[in-house]
Amino acid sequence: MSSKDGILFSDIFDIEDIDKDGKHFDRVSRLFAKCDSNDAKVTLDYNVELYPLEIGDRFTLTLASTLSLTGESGAGGQGVKKESWRPNQTEKTLADEYEYVMHGKVYRYDDAHETNVSVYISFGGLLMQVEAEYRLLQNIVVGEHVFLLMRK
Repeated sequence: MSSKDGILFSDIFDIEDIDKDGKHFDRVSRLFAKCDSNDAKVTLDYNVELYPLEIGDRFTLTLASTLSLTGESGAGGQGVKKESWRPNQTEKTLADEYEYVMHGKVYRYDDAHETNVSVYISFGGLLMQVEAEYRLLQNIVVGEHVFLLMRK
């Protein structure tokens, strides 16, 4: 998959820890996960009531610029129709293939590491950090809106 079809990053992660620094909110936990195939790491705040996870669980994490299956932008570009979350939507979207979806904004890109870069995204206060090789995260741009999609 490529940025051409709207997918910015996608891989399978194993949860190594949850709330290792303590639990601060009733409905939110912070997971720490790692990918075996490329040593990517993710730290993610998520709603435990909507999507319960446990240490040892394996999940697919995808970051996309759009939910359109054709890759057409709709996440807030000028002159482009915004995507709908209405339940009566008849058109199939990328979200139909996943169990947990959030919409957020990339607010920081850190390339201070020798081989890896870190991307930081806020989903309405739920934060995420993805650390991976530059080539895997190069299509993610600060200031752009992205969709996070997860499935077990």
